[in-house]
Amino acid sequence: MEAVVARMGAQGDGIIEAEDGSLFAPYTLPGERVSGVREKDKLKVERILSASLERVAPECGHFGICGGCLLQHWEAGAYQRWKRDLVVQALRWEGIETEIAPLVDAHGAGRRRVIFHARQAGARTIVGFAERKSHSMVPIVECPVLAPALDQALPAARAVAEALAPLKKPLDLHVTATEAGMDMDVRGSGPLPPMIAMDLGAIAQTFRLARLTRHGELVAQHEAPFVTMGRARVHLPPASFLQATQAGEEALAMLALSIVAGAKSVADLFCGVGTFALRLAETARVAAYENNAGAIAALARASAPGLKGVEAEVRDLFRRPLLAEELARFDAVVIDPPRQGAEAQARELARAKLDRIAYVSCSASTFARDARLLAEGGFRLRHVTPVDQFRYSPHVELVGHFQR
Repeated sequence: MEAVVARMGAQGDGIIEAEDGSLFAPYTLPGERVSGVREKDKLKVERILSASLERVAPECGHFGICGGCLLQHWEAGAYQRWKRDLVVQALRWEGIETEIAPLVDAHGAGRRRVIFHARQAGARTIVGFAERKSHSMVPIVECPVLAPALDQALPAARAVAEALAPLKKPLDLHVTATEAGMDMDVRGSGPLPPMIAMDLGAIAQTFRLARLTRHGELVAQHEAPFVTMGRARVHLPPASFLQATQAGEEALAMLALSIVAGAKSVADLFCGVGTFALRLAETARVAAYENNAGAIAALARASAPGLKGVEAEVRDLFRRPLLAEELARFDAVVIDPPRQGAEAQARELARAKLDRIAYVSCSASTFARDARLLAEGGFRLRHVTPVDQFRYSPHVELVGHFQR
């Protein structure tokens, strides 16, 4: 069939309006005439008959096969307008009107975290990423969205995977760029035979990995991996969560801290290793809560001259949200939940006698749901700033300013 792409969908696919419903056309752009074969609700595009003027050459040779990037073919300005509009549409769906700032480009130097997959295909070891919506592997030779600090991440991951090939296990290799060097955690290998463990130690030395772990267990360490957050140095647990880019972390922190500026006592909910808490502690008393015990331990150990100190507590805020009565001692709250949002915690925040909330989110839809709950409790969403640290993807971060 031939068809014209009507618009870009929320997941980064072109949308074609057919007589019996919408069709998804990956790697197309609005206004393009395309031809292809229909497969249920998808058009497998074979030819672009009339290309959009907004189409550009992708920067990666794996684009269109690897499932990591979906939008390298779209001109930057149009892509950024679409990404901001994802936030506009999510809030509109919940009936929320507010000021929405221009999208902040926070790609910076590139992504500082990556997870490579490694699989055995006969005698061959394939290291790369999965195809989109598939378990099929794409062996990669480049990844332009990674930061220069991860230039050796792929060859190091390939060397580790080849050393583990005799175990014939599917592997995930988490690599993080830290100020001490690359930190790699291997998942899926099972217990390591002594000879393989020795081989991995030699690989870690060859690539000067700061640390190599298997499911968090130390295999080799040259220097304890750390990052700086504000004035504090944080030693990271294996496979630790960080914001995807350094520029993204700094942008989100700047926006959140500006919202709660002047508060004397702040709660940091879903605090991780201290992205916001350690910066907040330069001027305020902070209580930080997170379900991950390793992250809380790292935050508790972090220190820097002049910090007012951070109370750090392991707490599952989905099952045990801070109650309104517990929140009474705080002037303001910073909250940064996972993609599913924080519905239970939002209900308690709505009841609390708080003045300000800085809500950081990686999902516009769950943010909009929680924003409605806060609005029903008497908060006004003053403004939202979208932040793009996942370039070429449909993922968008944002920071919302709620005022009682």
